[in-house]
Amino acid sequence: MATLYQLHSSMDKLRRSTEQMAQTWRAGDSIILLGATAAFIDWLNAYLEDNDIDRIASIYALADDVAQLGDHTNAKLNLNTKLTAVLSDTEWVTLTQDPQFDKVVTIAL
Repeated sequence: MATLYQLHSSMDKLRRSTEQMAQTWRAGDSIILLGATAAFIDWLNAYLEDNDIDRIASIYALADDVAQLGDHTNAKLNLNTKLTAVLSDTEWVTLTQDPQFDKVVTIAL
């Protein structure tokens, strides 16, 4: 079984959020980035590495959140190569109920 981490963090709290996630991380867990957190994906990847969080099954973001970043920001971030998928709200709800996940943990510091 795996955990789905819902990560909602501002840039100034992102390091602390990944430290919290590292305490219970297991190989094969997944992450969904909520709010503007997708804009910090490069920093997130660095912090994940710093905290020995590896073997991530998937990293997702919500379509509405990605759209709010704007086309220019999306192009610069190259999110389509860094995210497993961009989910609609309905797909997100379905994902949180997927039996592959034995728990869904929200980290919002």
